[in-house]
Amino acid sequence: MSLRKRYVTIVDIAKRAGVSINTVSRALNNKPDISEDTKKRILSIARELGYIKNITASLLRQKQTQTVGVILADSSNPFYAEVLKGIEAASRKYGYQIILMNTERVYQNEVNAIELLFQRRVDGLLIAPVQEKDEDIKKLSRKDIPAVILGRHFEDIEIDEIYNDELKGGYIAANHLLENGRNKTLIICGPLYNSAARMRVEGFRKALCDHGIEFDRRRVFITDINIEDGYTAIKNALEERIKFDSVFCYNDLVAFGAIKALKEMNFSLPEEVAVVGYDDIIFSSFICPSLTTVKIKKYEMGFEAFRMLLERMRGKRKRARKILLDVELIVRESA
Repeated sequence: MSLRKRYVTIVDIAKRAGVSINTVSRALNNKPDISEDTKKRILSIARELGYIKNITASLLRQKQTQTVGVILADSSNPFYAEVLKGIEAASRKYGYQIILMNTERVYQNEVNAIELLFQRRVDGLLIAPVQEKDEDIKKLSRKDIPAVILGRHFEDIEIDEIYNDELKGGYIAANHLLENGRNKTLIICGPLYNSAARMRVEGFRKALCDHGIEFDRRRVFITDINIEDGYTAIKNALEERIKFDSVFCYNDLVAFGAIKALKEMNFSLPEEVAVVGYDDIIFSSFICPSLTTVKIKKYEMGFEAFRMLLERMRGKRKRARKILLDVELIVRESA
C-alpha cells in the first residue's frame, strides 16, 4: 500500500498541465520567456493542487539555508523561554528561521543535537551547553560553522560567547544579605562544572571575605536546578541540623522550592530566613513573599547572541568575541 506524497512537486504540476518541468519552473519563478496564458494556467493548477515552494532546496543551491539551530537545556524553563523570545525576535528581523532542540541538560543529547543540526545544514548554531564535558564545544570551535555560546563561559576555548557577570551576581546577593545582618547563608547551587554556578559561588565567597566572614562549605548544597531541588535541599539541611538565617539559590525556580519547604516548616519569611533567587523570571514578583533576586538580561542575551552569530555567518568577523552582560539585584519582600 503506497503512502500519499506529503508535498506537491513541480513534476505533479507539469503532468497535470501537460508541459515540461522547465516550463513549470519558469512560470513559478515569474520568468519572462513564457507566454502569459501558459503562466496563468500553470499558476492556477499549482493553486488547485496546493503547491508550496520548496525554499530549502532553493537555498541549498545557494549553499545556505537561512536557518539557525538553537540548542537549549529546557525551553519550558521561564529563563530559557525569555532568552528564546530574544532569539526569535532577532531571527524575524534578519529573515532567518530557527530549529529548536532541547537537551534536558543531558550531555549526550547535546552531542546528538549538534550532529543532527549539522545534518540539517544550518548556517549557524546558538547553544546553551550542559558543560558536564567540553569535547563537543572544542570540536565546534574548530569547525567552519559559526556558533555562539549562551549563558556559559569557556575560558580556554576560542569561541563566541555571551554570558552574565556571575561573579558580580553572587557578590551583590551576598552583600545584600550581609548588610541586613544575615551571615549564615545556605547556598543551594547547581553542579560546579557549570560556569554560572561556579562563578556565583565564587562571587558570594568574595563578599564574605570582604566582610571578614569565613566561607563554610557545609552550607553549600550542590543539587539540580529545579523547584523540587530547592525544596529537598531545605529539608535535608534542616534534617542535618545546619543553622542558617538566609538562603541563596542558583535560580528562582530553586528559590520557589526553598520557600515552599520553609513555609511548611513554619519559618517566617524574611524575619527568620531570607531568600534570594537568581534570574528574575516573570513569576518572581507574584509569589508570596515576592522574591528578591539577581536580574539577568535574558531577552537581550538571546537577541544579541543572534546578532553575534549573524556577524560570523556574514563573514564580518573572524576572531572570537566574548560579551559580558551586567546584572542587578531586584529587592522585594523575601530578603
